Amino acid sequence: MPSVLVTGANRGIGLGFVDQYASEGWRVHACCRAPDAADELKSLTGDIEVHALNVTDVTAIKALAAEIDTPLDGVIANAGVMGDAANDFGSIDFDAWDEAFAVNVRAVVAMAEAFAPHLEKASGKFAALSSTMGSIADSSGGYVCYRSTKAAVNMAVSAIAPAFERKGVAAAPFHPGWVQTDMGGRAATVPVDESVAGLRGLIARMKPSAKPLFLDYAGVERPW
Repeated sequence: MPSVLVTGANRGIGLGFVDQYASEGWRVHACCRAPDAADELKSLTGDIEVHALNVTDVTAIKALAAEIDTPLDGVIANAGVMGDAANDFGSIDFDAWDEAFAVNVRAVVAMAEAFAPHLEKASGKFAALSSTMGSIADSSGGYVCYRSTKAAVNMAVSAIAPAFERKGVAAAPFHPGWVQTDMGGRAATVPVDESVAGLRGLIARMKPSAKPLFLDYAGVERPW
């Protein structure tokens, strides 16, 4: 039975990943900060094990890796925050920016380090949910906090990809589209199910590479 771990699994894209993988017979390790309040997650059916995890707590990530201690076919670093979305240059909330880096960047690398042995045993895939808002080549400005964290996670995943390649593990960041979630907002254009289905297909086809591509959910290559 294939297995996958998903962070930020209690809502939005993360919840969609759990639902789709579980419905196809995968064993899913679903991580979120407050499982007791994750009613939608707990209502899903299938082989789902819910874990309490604050991804900013590196010690907790390491403890979870020791607890699971089985091969993983995939790890999807989905948890993310907008940070100072309501503020911009001239009124930046620097504490919110620090938190966004902790969730959107440091946690991704911490997950990669902690679960590298699990992925190596299964020749697995490590996918980080990023955004084209982090594209330096295609930036329209604004959203300093969020954009900078997504640019940073793109670089971080690119930087760890060679080490993963040597272990037979594929790693890459992905743009899920402008998805209809709480974070995406009312004007978002892509349904969760469509984004997740597209991303799952791309993740399944990932190959170990020292120079991963930055693709969106439809398989279109995006500029770094």
